[in-house]
Amino acid sequence: MTRGLAARTDGITADAGPPGGGRDATEHAFDQGYWDQVWAGDRAAAMGGARPSPHLVREVGDLPPRSALDAGCGSGAEAIWLAERGWTVTGADIAAAALDRAAERAAAAGVAGRTRWLQVDLSTWEPDEPYDLVTTHYAHPAMPQLDFYDRIAGWVRPSGTLLVVGHRRHDGAEGHEHDHGHDRSGSDGGGHDAGSPPASASATAAEIAARLEPAQWRILTSEESRRTVSDQDGHGTILQDVVIRATRLG
Repeated sequence: MTRGLAARTDGITADAGPPGGGRDATEHAFDQGYWDQVWAGDRAAAMGGARPSPHLVREVGDLPPRSALDAGCGSGAEAIWLAERGWTVTGADIAAAALDRAAERAAAAGVAGRTRWLQVDLSTWEPDEPYDLVTTHYAHPAMPQLDFYDRIAGWVRPSGTLLVVGHRRHDGAEGHEHDHGHDRSGSDGGGHDAGSPPASASATAAEIAARLEPAQWRILTSEESRRTVSDQDGHGTILQDVVIRATRLG
């Protein structure tokens, strides 16, 4: 779960299967052992320095800062961004190494007092109270992906916000680099596709939106997007995302 309990997000780390592999090649158990191995591997440095998701910046930047949960926080990019803007943030992830890095980054950013980090399995953990914002970025829990989104939606207080950023399901003609979203390390630019997200860890906007009952939710954003990010060496990677923002009624 770095970003994925499986579960970024960057989660809670999105699938870090072999680049260029097909769906069958990237299916994993997404349990604690898997994410511990990911954070002990070569990609940990890139994920540990990830920037906050542009979807978060766009969708949440106008909200008043209150309480927030980053479900599958990985190295804390989104949680720290929120805390810097006055939110009181809980970052939850299954990988201890990811949380250690998140705590270091929060301290360096001067927001340690507005953040807390919990090592939990998001497929079984229950928060003590609801949050004004619940967000997740590319998290893969050890449970069906849509059921995971159902779970975290239940942690949003009335009038609160749910923001889901995940891997877009596609037909395989296009690829997607998928490191829990926390392998995001650069700005947009020219790039290349890099493999496919596992079918078990992807969804469409329509599938997620259909799980949100109209009597309980007002959907503000339901979209699928394609963008390119570049790493420190200028190598571009195409990301195919699904984004859902909804307000809980009541």
